[in-house]
Amino acid sequence: MQAEFGVGREVEAWGGALMSFFRWCKSQRCPASVAVALKFFESPVARSEPDARDALRWFFIRAKAQRVPLNVDPSPRSSGLGEVAPKHNSVAPLAARDLGQSPWEATLIRACRERGFLWRTETTYREWVGRFAAFLTPPRVVEVADSSDVGGFLSYLAVERRCSSSTQKQALNALVFFFKEALKREIGEIPFKRARVHKKMPIVLTRDECGKLFSTLEGTSRLMAELMYGSGLRLLELLRLRIHHVDPDRCQITVYAGKGGKHRITVLPSLLVPVLRAHLERLRPLYTSDRAGGVAGVWLPEGLARKWPHAGSEWGWQWLFPSRELMNDPQGGPRRRHHVLEGAFQCRIKQAAIDAGIDKRVTPHVLRHCFATHLLEAGTDIRTVQDLLGHDNVQTTQIYTHVMIKPGIGVRSPLDR
Repeated sequence: MQAEFGVGREVEAWGGALMSFFRWCKSQRCPASVAVALKFFESPVARSEPDARDALRWFFIRAKAQRVPLNVDPSPRSSGLGEVAPKHNSVAPLAARDLGQSPWEATLIRACRERGFLWRTETTYREWVGRFAAFLTPPRVVEVADSSDVGGFLSYLAVERRCSSSTQKQALNALVFFFKEALKREIGEIPFKRARVHKKMPIVLTRDECGKLFSTLEGTSRLMAELMYGSGLRLLELLRLRIHHVDPDRCQITVYAGKGGKHRITVLPSLLVPVLRAHLERLRPLYTSDRAGGVAGVWLPEGLARKWPHAGSEWGWQWLFPSRELMNDPQGGPRRRHHVLEGAFQCRIKQAAIDAGIDKRVTPHVLRHCFATHLLEAGTDIRTVQDLLGHDNVQTTQIYTHVMIKPGIGVRSPLDR
């Protein structure tokens, strides 16, 4: 086995080919998988790496032997500071199993969970404090840092790393929360160079471009894209839909635990009702075979799983868009069926935009922008659009008025008069 798949110097020589593959996956916004590797071999990058096939063959065989999930980016996320930031799963592990690896992290986790923060917020704060700890010179425990250290780190992000204003603000919020709420310390005024604020306009497709995009898709991918456009869902809100969240009779979709943990109701396009019913009928045999095969029920939030331990095996709790293959539970549980992965749908939309000849940078979130903009162009009240999108502040919704074909209400250009 070792002679066949390489050891020692051969593996070291394959490192460059593997890193080229990981960088290519990142540029294509695709997770590392065997199917993606086959596409990689057709790219110019692979042709410049003579050892690419042997390296990837070795990588996937070793990953399978060690049961490493290949639906995530295997390359470490660099903090940009010469250190590797702690990497956490996109699915929250059991709280009792993840209490941090250092005293400061345990303190931060306790403060986040006492306030009911979402898992992604907790993960983001932990990563920023980890980057700050790696930045400190000379190296010392992060608990003794002061405002000048925090200011130096924030200035470093703006001046040397050229981070955006939103990235710098996220780091500031994480560090202020850590010192004020976790360590119960007041660090006072923080002197730092603020990153320049750039006003970014959302990318919006025309109605014709949306039609061209949908025409290049088929099956479940088209249903997902049309549902995201027709209901204004965020990507994770779309992927996390369960069967009982959709009400075809009332043409409504209930979004549970959306951004900020908020619930809301949005519209279900009546045009998609028969397509959605046919989709549910196609899911029935898959659900029946999973139950007959003894497959564990779908993942449920930690508290809900304790309250209703058998809900994961019920029809109404199944994912509306399940994955084709079973996956290892990231919490160390049994193999179960998860929903479609983010990267897979993102790659499909990107390829569909290329096939449709659309020159704009199209991502799934662009469909949410189109939903809001096209509603406003049709004369829908901005407060209604705000509720459908789930925005706390109407100012967030007002950004779409800047990209409308006819901005304003009843305003005509002087040249048209």
